[in-house]
Amino acid sequence: MFYEVRTYRLKNGAIPEYLKVVGETGIAIQKRHLGELVGYFYSEIGPINEIVHIWAFASLNDREERRARLMADPDWQAFLPRIRDLIEVAGNKIMKPAAFWSTGGSPQG
Repeated sequence: MFYEVRTYRLKNGAIPEYLKVVGETGIAIQKRHLGELVGYFYSEIGPINEIVHIWAFASLNDREERRARLMADPDWQAFLPRIRDLIEVAGNKIMKPAAFWSTGGSPQG
């Protein structure tokens, strides 16, 4: 299993609008293509104006195919302008769970 951790720093004050439009439209489109959403968070303490969402994929090829389908979806292309100007910085990383950690969220053994 691979986890994609996407982090966005939004413009000051943009979190409510971002969460509104993603909740109304964007998340359904993403789930349709990307599959397993592990979590979707916004910062309360620490770095401010930060969004983090985590998606699980069976493999890197699975991720690549699913993201390509998302990017090709006309609904997603129509949605992107609604959030593009709210995001200042975007980051992405791929994580693998440690051998002793189960995918259910607790240590094995």
